This record gives sequence, structure tokens and C-alpha cells, in this order.
Amino acid sequence: MADNDSTIAWHRAQLKKHREALRDIEVRRFRFGEAAGSKARAEIRHIAAELRRKITASERVIGAYEKRTRRPLATDYRSLASVCWGNWDSAPCNGATARG
Repeated sequence: MADNDSTIAWHRAQLKKHREALRDIEVRRFRFGEAAGSKARAEIRHIAAELRRKITASERVIGAYEKRTRRPLATDYRSLASVCWGNWDSAPCNGATARG
């Protein structure tokens, strides 16, 4: 999916990179077991928590962007009548109709 906004494209790339890194950490943990030292174990947990935090932040940014820019998916009159067509926002308009 191509994005016009370079910030969103960057967040999508970071999201993919961080998910892969987190998956690798978890696969290694289950395949090879926990590290022997408590310091190494704590460091791995800290890295995994940081990756989860970054994933959540990127998901929020992307979600907010998609909510602002995506067209409505439903095609029935009731769903289409409740959409603000001026800005493609999926939030209902206050008393607006489909005719605008």
C-alpha cells in the first residue's frame, strides 16, 4: 500500500521491522530457552517491552490516519447517510444527511 504521507509510510515500515524483531526474540526464547543470567534475561525483557511500546505507538498513528482518510466501507443508505462527506471522516455528522 502506497502512502502519500511519508510519516505514515515510515510508521508502517517501523511496524513491520519491530514486529519481526519481537517475533525473532520470542522464537529464540521458546526454541532455545531463557538466557542463563538474570541480567541477560532482564535485558531481553526490556528490549521486548520497548518493541511492544513502539509497535503500539505506530499502530495508534496509523489507526488515526486511516480513520481520518479512509472512505466508508458500508454501502447501505443508512451507513452512507451518517458520514461527513466533506472530510471523509467516519464519524457521524450532527444531523447531516447524505445529500449534504
